Amino acid sequence: MTLEQLRIFIAVAEREHVTQAAAYLNLTQSATSAAIAALEERHAVRLFDRVGRRIVLTDAGRLFLGEARAVLARAEQATRLLGDLAGLKRGTLRLAASQTVANYWLPPLMQKFHVAHPGFVLELVPANTVDVARMVHAATVDLGFVEGEITDSALSIQSVPGDRLALVVAPGHVWANRPPTRAADLKSSPWVLREIGSGTRAVCENVFAQRGLGIGEIDVAFELPSNEAVRVAVESGAGATIMSMLVVAQSIDAGRLVAVAFDIAPRQFHVLRHKERHLSVAEQRFLELVQ
Repeated sequence: MTLEQLRIFIAVAEREHVTQAAAYLNLTQSATSAAIAALEERHAVRLFDRVGRRIVLTDAGRLFLGEARAVLARAEQATRLLGDLAGLKRGTLRLAASQTVANYWLPPLMQKFHVAHPGFVLELVPANTVDVARMVHAATVDLGFVEGEITDSALSIQSVPGDRLALVVAPGHVWANRPPTRAADLKSSPWVLREIGSGTRAVCENVFAQRGLGIGEIDVAFELPSNEAVRVAVESGAGATIMSMLVVAQSIDAGRLVAVAFDIAPRQFHVLRHKERHLSVAEQRFLELVQ
């Protein structure tokens, strides 16, 4: 069993698709299939079943996936240590971030790091807050950056300055000229929200709770899986939302959205890392940029 076989197995297991895994790994489909077949033949166990056009993990495959990830994480930790000894001349830094952070806040910091350490490859996985925390916990990424609050005893969580938030509506919305002042006003408009698990969704629910309202008392017209989808829906007149100014500033400047006079405290972002993992020099340098 080789580390390359483990990487191929994990990629196929996560995508449930040989062709997609091969493309991700920059391998041929035949090489990818051969690596899986060699694992199964060598250990006399079936790791995948075919279901229609998909492949799915068997019970043995599901058990093996956790072990494979752990072995690969340890090997990559050893590689990072050697990278530290090489003086940050080359290596890979794997990041995961919730959508607002990944799309708007983190890229300039990644560019600064790249200029300082051009031999390092930066990988970024966008996901919602809950999924980012899971990836850091599983050690499939080195650092996570999220908007929402996370409680996980296995993770080190550090707060950093975040962003400003705004209640926004389309220009024709009644709140564009008459902002809501009471809890009852917030129930008078439909709302467009992110999905459960999103940091932006948590902010909205906190705003409602601070005014004595549960999510069940709010008229939620749409729950959408991305900031861009929420913003476009609100621009189209679907209702109100609360979003980062990083996301809506251009729409406000263009007159497609109106920032309603409404008091919302700035929020912090949170940096996540696994307490039991070695903090590499590359991670330290990146955290210095963030701070």
